[in-house]
Amino acid sequence: MSLFAIGDLHLPGGDDKPMDVFGGHWEGHFERISRDWRERVGAEDTVLIPGDISWAMQLSNAVPDLRMIGDLPGRKVLCKGNHDYWWSSLTQVRSAMPEGMQPLQHSAMDLGEAVVCGTRGWMIPTQETPLSPEDEKLFKRELMRMEMALQAADKLRAGRPLVVMMHYPPLYAMERDTDFTRLFERFGVHTVVYGHLHGQGIRAGFSGEHQKVRYRLVSCDSLDFQLAKIGL
Repeated sequence: MSLFAIGDLHLPGGDDKPMDVFGGHWEGHFERISRDWRERVGAEDTVLIPGDISWAMQLSNAVPDLRMIGDLPGRKVLCKGNHDYWWSSLTQVRSAMPEGMQPLQHSAMDLGEAVVCGTRGWMIPTQETPLSPEDEKLFKRELMRMEMALQAADKLRAGRPLVVMMHYPPLYAMERDTDFTRLFERFGVHTVVYGHLHGQGIRAGFSGEHQKVRYRLVSCDSLDFQLAKIGL
């Protein structure tokens, strides 16, 4: 099995919402992703998609987007992003997904050669931008959910690599020690993949190794609309 990741697909959700309004490099972005996906991913491989999957507001409008992803090769594991308003109850989301596609929501999953876990995450406080009381509450909730997911993964791992997927960045290039990174270090996480950052914000993301944990920004425009292969 090979493991890949790509986030922030931003599919239209039943509306005419072209992504090239965010720059010409977004023109035909899903066709470019699909071409690369079909060339590199086999039926036995897994692709992690850490959020911002569809612009749909309702689950029924997200179904065509989910089917387009489902038509591509390999197993797909998805988690929620901040724009995935269509993501309702986990039971409903799971029932709407095509065969070979599974949602991950502060939980863990056995991939065979590795174990994956994760949750959406939230904005992290920095020295320059402390959180509001409401954001602080959401941050602490997501931190607790991540710990629950890591505990579940730890029970499954049996010595195998532990991979985390989340939508929001758990760290930044200039702010690497956070409550999330300390959790990952405590549980001996192998790799963390995340998205959310676009355009000029890509430069704020960190991809590399920090305190023996590997981090990879996988928003699709940061990858030039090609899947990232995750080494185990």
